[in-house]
Amino acid sequence: MRALLIDVTKCVGCGACVAACCEQNHLPLEESTELGPYRYTVVRKVRTRRGEVYYRRLCMHCVDPACASVCPVGALRKTAQGPVVYNPSVCMGCRYCLQACPFEVPRYEWNSLTPKLGKCSFCAERLASGGTTACAEACPTGATMCGERDELLKEARARIAAEPGKYLPRIYGEHEVGGTSVLYISHVPFSALGLPENLPHDPLPAYTHRALSQIPPLAGTASLILAGLWWLTNRKHEVARKESGRTEREGLR
Repeated sequence: MRALLIDVTKCVGCGACVAACCEQNHLPLEESTELGPYRYTVVRKVRTRRGEVYYRRLCMHCVDPACASVCPVGALRKTAQGPVVYNPSVCMGCRYCLQACPFEVPRYEWNSLTPKLGKCSFCAERLASGGTTACAEACPTGATMCGERDELLKEARARIAAEPGKYLPRIYGEHEVGGTSVLYISHVPFSALGLPENLPHDPLPAYTHRALSQIPPLAGTASLILAGLWWLTNRKHEVARKESGRTEREGLR
């Protein structure tokens, strides 16, 4: 499975990744620090105790993506190579994916008469042909690397071990929500980069599957209860009719 390793300590905020992404996806190159339907990656700046820090945000391409699990028509799906890809031709515009994404990444064309979803495609076509992502290819400092996920995890661990005072002792995306195909190493807290810190290690779809697995027995129990109520109600009416008939017969005697 392919992945990206983003080393925040190496990012200089040049925006080459943004320009390459826009060119690759035929998007307008405009100044923005917010993800949008026409902006699949952004470079932001945050002030910390270590000074100004630049970092990228984009779709995390979860190993077991919640967005794909809630899509009722299969417009989003995880490919074996790593990308979570979107098929606008089958999208029904329900926007469940917006609610499901723990990283708040997908963006919607609210002003369009034929709205679509906008998010990073992980350059799926380039990967399929044996290439690398446009952003990684354009990065002049090596802040973004593209490769096999297992190899990038080894590289991240090696960098942390070689300079323990430089990096936080953690790889963001290694375990979060079952793991992601975009990994971060950093010298500042990940929360400062807008990355949520309170995510579980289990894939979010696993919670849905657990809840759904309880539906058959619960449905069976509910059916029995409803059937019992139906029988009692009808039995009550039947007894009432018999009692009424008996009273009428006794009154005629």
